[in-house]
Amino acid sequence: MKRFFKKFKKINTEKIAIENLIWSWIGSFIGILSISFIHFNFLKDTDLSLIIGSFGASAVLIYGALHSPMAQPRNLIGGHILSAIIGVACFKICGEYIWLCSAFAVASAILVMQLTLTLHPPGGATALIAVIGSEQIHNLGFLYVLIPVASGAFIMYFIALIINNIPKKRYYPNSKEKLD
Repeated sequence: MKRFFKKFKKINTEKIAIENLIWSWIGSFIGILSISFIHFNFLKDTDLSLIIGSFGASAVLIYGALHSPMAQPRNLIGGHILSAIIGVACFKICGEYIWLCSAFAVASAILVMQLTLTLHPPGGATALIAVIGSEQIHNLGFLYVLIPVASGAFIMYFIALIINNIPKKRYYPNSKEKLD
């Protein structure tokens, strides 16, 4: 039984401090608010809720687990963009078989992210959304890669750069070390 409970022991890369929790909340609020507002006004009457789904998961990483390798800029931006390209291409090639296309898009996105060292778990959702999204998403075609995916990833990245570097004990990206 002890072995079983050891599997659930606390493992966390971020300090559980009030200041850290507040800055994570502020960053994720501003990040999602920004991309929602910009994309809603630019892409009127589209499936914004589907697009924002993968960015919600990115927000967890870049604002809440900012030192995770999967939260770093290369992974955030590269993972989303490559996955969006793969998702759109898969839909264009075999979109009439959504069940097959969905699996192929996600599996291929993971493979490409691994090969390019851009593994970002929300990228799988970005590829899947390109396949299972509504006709409005499908009508975007490869524009889906630029707007909303690339623009959203860059907006969230810039907000993460600002918000995560305001407090003295937080820094982003991970390769940047704050001098105390």
